[in-house]
Amino acid sequence: MLWFSLLVLIPLAAVVATAAAGGWSGFWQAVTNEQTAAAIRLTVGTAMLVTVVNVVMGTLIAWVLVRDRFPGQRALEVLIDVPFALPTIVAGLVLLSLYGPDSPLGVDVANTRAAVFLAFLFVTLPFVVRTVQPVLAELDPEVEEAAASLGASRFTTFRRIVLPALAPAIAAGAALSFARGVSEYGSLVLLSGNLPMQTEVTSVRILSSIENDNLGNAAAVATVLLAVSFAVIVALDVIQRRVGRRG
Repeated sequence: MLWFSLLVLIPLAAVVATAAAGGWSGFWQAVTNEQTAAAIRLTVGTAMLVTVVNVVMGTLIAWVLVRDRFPGQRALEVLIDVPFALPTIVAGLVLLSLYGPDSPLGVDVANTRAAVFLAFLFVTLPFVVRTVQPVLAELDPEVEEAAASLGASRFTTFRRIVLPALAPAIAAGAALSFARGVSEYGSLVLLSGNLPMQTEVTSVRILSSIENDNLGNAAAVATVLLAVSFAVIVALDVIQRRVGRRG
């Protein structure tokens, strides 16, 4: 608990205390500022959308990697972890090269909200895959075969047997995906253009406040993100518990 407090609780408490130093009026003014509110809406909304995509596609990718065998599977296993290995600013340069003005693919999303979505999607892809994959690999196929022998359809077997077993892993991956999305900076800073009211995210807004020597505003935005992330984690935990009980 002492180690956890030193690493997590005390720094978080310091951020909240800094945000509260100016009183409720100062906090409310900081987070309802038009430019700040737009950055919060963009960041949280895009992170939630990316998390939904990752839950679906990440689970499907994990399923294919565990249940199927195909040429190039080992290469795919390595490629999935590339977003983990790349420094975020390098990821931003890669995305700018592929989807910027000089894109060899003919796709230019620079300075648009699609750039934010793409950057979030790139850096959060591995989380659901890597949390679901080992759990899926440990599931006993005989249980699914028994359900099929009793007349259960594939969908019923997945809904009543496989999904409840995977729910905690999916929820954990979703929580990590969302948390990484709302805190992302390096991978999108080059591609999004950081346009106020359009493509500026909260991490850029926080940095701007710190550079302007306004720690109170930066702490207020960070506190909002902390509260939102905590609420999402609790919601995901409730959902996975309900799914597990129904299974």
